[in-house]
Amino acid sequence: MKIIAADVIVTSPDRNFVTLKLTTDDGLTGLGDATLNGRELSVVAYLREHVVPLLIGIDAHRIEDTWQFLYRSAYWRRGPVTMAAIAAVDVALWDIKAKAAGMPLYQLLGGASRTGLLAYGHASGKSNEELFDSVREHQEQGYRAIRVQTGVPGLKSIYGIASNATFEANTGVRYDHEPAQRGARPAEEDWDTRSYLRHVPTVFEAVRNEFGPELPLLHDGHHRMTPIQAAKLGKSLEPYDLFWLEDVTPAENPEALRLVRQHTTTPLAIGEIFNTVWDYQQIIREQLIDYVRSAVTHTGGITHLKKILDYASQYQIKSGMHGPTDISPVGMAAAMHLGLAIHNFGIQEYMRHGDKTNAVFQQSFTWTDGMLHPGDKPGIGVDLDVDEAGRYPYETAYLPYNRLADGTVHDW
Repeated sequence: MKIIAADVIVTSPDRNFVTLKLTTDDGLTGLGDATLNGRELSVVAYLREHVVPLLIGIDAHRIEDTWQFLYRSAYWRRGPVTMAAIAAVDVALWDIKAKAAGMPLYQLLGGASRTGLLAYGHASGKSNEELFDSVREHQEQGYRAIRVQTGVPGLKSIYGIASNATFEANTGVRYDHEPAQRGARPAEEDWDTRSYLRHVPTVFEAVRNEFGPELPLLHDGHHRMTPIQAAKLGKSLEPYDLFWLEDVTPAENPEALRLVRQHTTTPLAIGEIFNTVWDYQQIIREQLIDYVRSAVTHTGGITHLKKILDYASQYQIKSGMHGPTDISPVGMAAAMHLGLAIHNFGIQEYMRHGDKTNAVFQQSFTWTDGMLHPGDKPGIGVDLDVDEAGRYPYETAYLPYNRLADGTVHDW
């Protein structure tokens, strides 16, 4: 079964997406997600100029061999651009193989280990009242686990707050729905860690008092703290029994997590900016985290992320795959199939795509009682309407960035 065509499709319905479509000589097609938020065109160039010419004529069944070829033959390995491109090829090949077998992908990965995937949504508010309303809205939508992000007194514009005034001009798109805003330059936000550390524990106390002890609560620090600040936050949040505390300190320095672990028993989730098993090797081996946050899209596809999660399972570390709206429906479907099959699934991030995106990508997954299921259509269960995708050309968009009060650029 030979690959006879490889097309890179760029579309921007609710945000920019990059999709690889492979076609075989017997008419089967496979889709892979290559979206890299705010740097999408870099992956487009890598695919079109360097990868696509290598795919024509290869045997679509040889997934592992193709993965190793694309990784090792480049010589310059790893990194988000390379690994997103390889992931797109990998998922598209798995999609084709599952279609050829006439079964949903999770069956080829060993079959279902559970009936559905617990998913969490993103609640936020500048005030506790706004936050409570957002939590209730998510519960009404069926979510049984909720990430809580809060405004901080004195800060005008920070990560994760839907009502952020900076983005009011982006009509119809909530800030927590898609933070990458269209425009020639990234938006600037402000930050003060000491104010944040004082305020956040009071918010979680209020949320627990309002919603009780049973609701799983998550929180994202988004790499903004030093190790000792992260340790302080984790310790201060212990009374509120978080499901996890995410990305507490910049992930480039994994040894920092040793200090955090010394001071808190709050579970830690790390890895949405990681690309390979080599990023995780130390922190998994030393059991410095509890959840692996990588996305299939950014971590070499199903082939590579499954190896990472199999390694993590030896240390009782679970999955918590990245799933905001910058993961396309193709990438989300791949995550659902992988999550359904592995034993050490933990939770799946799930943000709803907009109506335009859902018109471009027809999907077979289900959302029932707070649980996701990829469906039983052969392959990954996603079809791309090329004509609909063509209605939405690429638009320049960037993620925001932070500055401290004295003007210093800070982690967003």
